Amino acid sequence: MQAGMITQHTHNHRIDFAPLRGGGLRYRSAGHAERYVQLGDIVNLLLDSGEWLNKPSSYQIKDGSVIVDTDPETDFWQRSYYGFRNDNAPALLFDSEANFTISVQAGFNYQKQFDQCGLIIYLDSENWFKASIEYENSQFSRLGSVVTNNGYSDWATSDIKLPTEVWYRLSGRGPDFLIEYSFNGSDFIQMRIFHLHSLGETTEEMGKVNPPLPAQKPIRFGVYACSPCPSSFRAVFSNFKLQPCTWLAHSTV
Repeated sequence: MQAGMITQHTHNHRIDFAPLRGGGLRYRSAGHAERYVQLGDIVNLLLDSGEWLNKPSSYQIKDGSVIVDTDPETDFWQRSYYGFRNDNAPALLFDSEANFTISVQAGFNYQKQFDQCGLIIYLDSENWFKASIEYENSQFSRLGSVVTNNGYSDWATSDIKLPTEVWYRLSGRGPDFLIEYSFNGSDFIQMRIFHLHSLGETTEEMGKVNPPLPAQKPIRFGVYACSPCPSSFRAVFSNFKLQPCTWLAHSTV
């Protein structure tokens, strides 16, 4: 596989992004002619290429959307503060061996405290990331993210009102990631920059170059929904958009 290539697999499809000089891309899809696209062009994520982690009891994948009815007492969390370890929430995951930017719209009708849905990177039970809005009570929810390294989770949050939909955008540069959110699908606000330790070190050179240096290890990313308490709600994910990484090095911003 060429360095920097994004590959998706389905039973009948394969999509490749390969970088070209000058910032363009060669785009290849089985059954279609090769074509060239410029940075900033976007393709739809092939949802039937995903693989379930902890398949939910009730879900649908149709018309470019993923619909999940959460099972009660499902969650992702490791050790910190609470002491317990939860790793039973459903997540629809996609493989990537390259740097990428993914955006998705999430709609939800939360019912009880801690109901949540959003984006996830899942390497293994002790190394992962998730971003979501979590329902707290009838007064507010918490927009937040959890980064879990070496079996310990953190939780960074901001109290917000009670929306019923949000857009997330996740960009990866090797072992480093940027997560953003939007309430209108166009104006994105940074939530945090984070590092996943098991993906390796970040060098000074990596922080200066565009496009990013090729990723050294593959990851799995996707969407998840869960109800840590005895609850259930419906999450609807739509408008999946995938493209080569648009997160620029700091020195060029």
